[in-house]
Amino acid sequence: MAIEVFSRYEKKYMINSAVYLKIQDVLRKYMNADPYNKDGAFYTISNIYYDTPDNYLIRNSTMKPAYKEKLRLRAYGVPKEEDLIFLEIKKKFQKIVNKRRTKLSLKEAYSFVENGEKPALQEYMNPQVLNELEYFIRRYPLKPKLYLAYDRFAYFGEGQRDLRISFDTNIRTRRDQLRLEKGDFGELLLDDNLWLMEIKAEKAIPVWVGEMLSEYEIFPVSFSKYGTEYQKYLAKNVREERIPCLISCLSQQAMPNYQLALQY
Repeated sequence: MAIEVFSRYEKKYMINSAVYLKIQDVLRKYMNADPYNKDGAFYTISNIYYDTPDNYLIRNSTMKPAYKEKLRLRAYGVPKEEDLIFLEIKKKFQKIVNKRRTKLSLKEAYSFVENGEKPALQEYMNPQVLNELEYFIRRYPLKPKLYLAYDRFAYFGEGQRDLRISFDTNIRTRRDQLRLEKGDFGELLLDDNLWLMEIKAEKAIPVWVGEMLSEYEIFPVSFSKYGTEYQKYLAKNVREERIPCLISCLSQQAMPNYQLALQY
């Protein structure tokens, strides 16, 4: 059974393919592969992130406050409307990540978040989390804002089940066709040589993990998939908004002012 409520520390690291390959022997010595990684294959996680019309949740998150929260739909692969997926609140307070999620059919989740239609309680739902989701949805005028998917390989600690190390690659996003059942496609967020490594633990990490990080010079980074995409989205839209103004400047000013217009 998937864990629906948990709190833990999460540390993120950006590594390249060479480092990823080098540390696999170390990880296999102390950890077991996630059951989803059958026969060594990666599995795909797909998400829809919700936000307000003015992007309040992600804007607040990028300011790195002591407390932040977000809401997303999460599925494995490409689901159909009748398939069960997760609707999840993710909160972070003083470096501790808290997740509250419940299973819903994809169709139920869409109606719940976008129309405020709380589904009738079913055996596959977590009633407490359902109430928390209802409160969250009433607080914010939520709209689907981003599709974000990635391929993951993950390990669980052998003898320390709360320890989890995951690797995400091929992170792709889109801001149209914001339905999980529409398919798995989008624009790459990072260079294909980069891997996002995450260490997640409820307790202190084992000594061998610290030694591995030191030996291969792996250092923590501050990185958010949604936050990084939002910054790229802002940069692109600011640029597009300046193009009409640039054209106007060129049409109204003499040629000697051409370089000034370009700088604008």
